[in-house]
This record gives sequence, structure tokens and C-alpha cells, in this order.
Amino acid sequence: MQLSSDATALVARLDAATRALVGDDRAARFGVAVSGGPDSMALLWLAVRAFPDRVAAVTVDHQLRAESADEAAMVARWCADRGIAHATLTPDRPVAGNVQAWARALRYRLIEAWRAGQGIDWVMTAHHADDQLETMLMRLNRGSGVGGLAGVRARSASGAGRVIRPLLGVRKATLQALADGEGLPHVHDPSNADPRFDRAALRTALSQAPWLDVEAAARSAAALAEADMAIGWSVAALAAEHVRADGAGWRLERTDLPREYLRRLLLLMLERGEAQPPRGDSLDRAMAAAMAGGQASMGDWLLKGGTQWTLHPAPPRRTPQ
Repeated sequence: MQLSSDATALVARLDAATRALVGDDRAARFGVAVSGGPDSMALLWLAVRAFPDRVAAVTVDHQLRAESADEAAMVARWCADRGIAHATLTPDRPVAGNVQAWARALRYRLIEAWRAGQGIDWVMTAHHADDQLETMLMRLNRGSGVGGLAGVRARSASGAGRVIRPLLGVRKATLQALADGEGLPHVHDPSNADPRFDRAALRTALSQAPWLDVEAAARSAAALAEADMAIGWSVAALAAEHVRADGAGWRLERTDLPREYLRRLLLLMLERGEAQPPRGDSLDRAMAAAMAGGQASMGDWLLKGGTQWTLHPAPPRRTPQ
């Protein structure tokens, strides 16, 4: 069947974005994470056309809603009718802590295990430009720096597995229009509009601010991500030259550096010491003390400032007699 001009343009856009992220490997295999929503169904439809015979689909049924099994089965049927390999994954441990955080961690862990077991090179997710704007604003509201304001990364190949997000420059409405125009079966997760969740509440507020340019914000996020990578590259070079082991701790031999470099080098020292990094104001207060030549406790570690900074395990606390 001949594709519409809009659909053809979207296929080409996905192809170009994917190649920009992972290179032009004609043998690469892609998994598509499909929830059954319009965004992920549109991504699967596009991926099958951009990379024929190199795509498999995976659905994680978190088993948090009665309808979730039927939604996973809907995706499975659609894939079976088109000869697309599909797997449904279910939780292997109970819900713990924050439900949304648990679901996200579970999803990435299960999908990464599936990817590795199937010999798939990269997993695509359907994060789009509207998701990116929401993430940026949520992090702006928490006082995030460059790294946080870069939002959702287009590519990750570490703890979250080998994941790419090639639709970050595409509007949600465009994906919905494709799903509708091609008659793709899809469902809408009610939690996406539940005001009890921060993202859903923000999404409602953004719908009343049409003056925001979502695609421009996505471009800004991409620029911030590149800036964050550049800073990270510089920090690695500075650490190689100026961070030294010092007994049971670490020493930063050069401190006449911009504050952002000092912050990242301190975090790197904490990471090397397998310490839990402090959050927000705690880190700022410790840095202010070190920059003034003083010292500050950081959990089980003691930071001492001056022309050199040292980070050592804090001495044992004295117990009252």
C-alpha cells in the first residue's frame, strides 16, 4: 500500500534520526518497546517500514491495571498478523516504594534482559517532543543544572541498557495523527491524565499554554545534552590530571577551576569512594565551605578545602559517656 506523504516523511525522519544515533549499520536489529498507546504503536509502525525484517516488539505488562493484559494481547495480535516477533514481559518481583519509579526500573531491567537474550542491538522507545518539554520543566522546577535540563537523552548505553529515543523531535499530535490515519489499534493509559501524578498535572497545565514552542524546547534540550557531554569530557581530562588517590580517600590538586568543574570533580571523588552523593543544598553548602578553606561532612566522608581539596572517611563519632 502506498504511504501518504506525511507518513513517508516520518519514516524517513525516523531512519535519519536512528542512523544519527547509532550509525549506518545495515545489520543492526532493533527492538521497539510498545505499551499499546498511540505513540509506541506509531513508532513500531514506522520502525517496521524504516528497517524491514530487523524489528521485534516487546511489551511490559506491569499488572497494575485490570486492562493491562488485554492491552498487551492487542499488541501481540497486531504483531502476529504482520509476522513481527513480539514478547510480553511481566514482573518478577512485587511492587516496592514509589509505584511509578518501580514500574520504570522494572520496565528497563526486563527489556534489557530481553534485548540481550534476543541478540538485539538497540531498543527504541517512543519518547517524543512533548515528553521532553515536560521533563525539562519538571527538572527546572527542582532547580536542576545543565545535565538535568538536558531532559530525556536520545541515547543511553549504561545502566538503562542500550536504548535510543529517535522521536524526541516529533510532536505527540503527529504520532496520534499517524496512529489514527493508519488505523493502528491503541489505548490510552488513564494514569497519563491522573492529576495525582506530577507529570499528568503538568501536562494539563501545558495544554493551556499553546504559546510554548515544543519542538524548539526539544532542540534546546538536545543542545544542553551536547553541552553536558562536552563538560563531562573536560571533567574526565581534569580528573586524569588532578585527582589522586590519597590514603583511604582522594585529593583534588587543582581548585582554581569554574564552580561547575569543581562540583563534578567532587561528585567523581565521591563516586570513586562509593559514597552516596548528597543532594541539592547539601552539596552546595559543602562546596561553599571547601571554597572558603573550611571543611564539611558529607555523610560518612569529610571534605577539607583550601588550595587542594581532600575527601577522606570521616572519623568515628564519639558516643556520649
